[in-house]
Amino acid sequence: MRMVFRWYGEGNDSVTLKQIKQIPGVEGVVWALHDIHAGEEWPVDRLLAFKEQVEKYGLHIEVVESVNLHEDIKLGRPTRDKYIENYKRTIENLAKVGVKVICYNFMPVFDWIRTDLYKELEDGSTALFYEKAKVANMDPMELVRKIADYPDFTMPGWEPVRLQRLSELFAAYKDVTEEDLWNNLKFFLEQIIPIAELNDIKMAIHPDDPPWSIFGLPRIITNKENIGRLLKLVDNPYNGVTLCSGSLGVNPNNNVAEMVREFADRIPFAHIRNVRLYENGDFIETSHRACDGSVDICDIVKAYHENGFTGYARPDHGRHIWNEQCRPGYGLYDRALGIMYLWGIWDSLERQRKGKSYAAHS
Repeated sequence: MRMVFRWYGEGNDSVTLKQIKQIPGVEGVVWALHDIHAGEEWPVDRLLAFKEQVEKYGLHIEVVESVNLHEDIKLGRPTRDKYIENYKRTIENLAKVGVKVICYNFMPVFDWIRTDLYKELEDGSTALFYEKAKVANMDPMELVRKIADYPDFTMPGWEPVRLQRLSELFAAYKDVTEEDLWNNLKFFLEQIIPIAELNDIKMAIHPDDPPWSIFGLPRIITNKENIGRLLKLVDNPYNGVTLCSGSLGVNPNNNVAEMVREFADRIPFAHIRNVRLYENGDFIETSHRACDGSVDICDIVKAYHENGFTGYARPDHGRHIWNEQCRPGYGLYDRALGIMYLWGIWDSLERQRKGKSYAAHS
């Protein structure tokens, strides 16, 4: 397991590269050029400058999250061809700076949905929260206003250029079915995967968050069956998945550890985090500790270990603790604690595998 840490760049992140470097076992940052609009080519000079900046701290930039897709690709419009060509050139450019994995998603309009960015937990920390009943009765524009009220950082998946087109996008998806979305994803992968393989970059789709339809929009990367279908659309090791325990884990019918065991050789990138589920369908993000949430983080890490996982992993979201002022879900402290919890599980499993005891170590 190769540990990485998501970083949004100077001026757009409260966490610094110097701080990231001090987290034990972290070897690289997960990043993106967030100011480049979906569908545009990422220029080589920008990539080289970013690489130089990060490598000064002894970190790598081998995982990108995300190279977002233009909505015309998801909608299957004739204009998708030019955006796919730009995507191909971006893959080629990323290969020139050593990128090995591209995380992306195929969620219409919204990348993720929460109803409260700072819901308080019993211990006084706050975390991202989803209230099912509120979403069921909410105007999507209310969510837009909620995000717009958070001015400190640009929220990925909620970029201003995307939100300005919200009404137009909802109208465009009005008659798009899940099968339409599957067909458009297949077309995209058939075009992209050969280029990814040629440049030795694995494409890793992120599950829908949450993994069910929101505001009537189709969603397809939601469970074990659909992940299996995705991997067969283009049956190539460069067509993979970013397995996110938090996104998939909010559906109690999803056994994430079972998915790890089923698809281990097609998971180049893992997001490992915990959520607590409520009987009414609400959920809140918690610490990574297994007993704090509803997702068996211990068994998930065990599943990766059993399969000799050598891909990249990050702690994904964290709570906001110790009065940290940070991007919602992306502070330093709780994610660093999460990393140490994951390493604790992993190191214990390594010792068991090698037949070593803690007392014998010196």
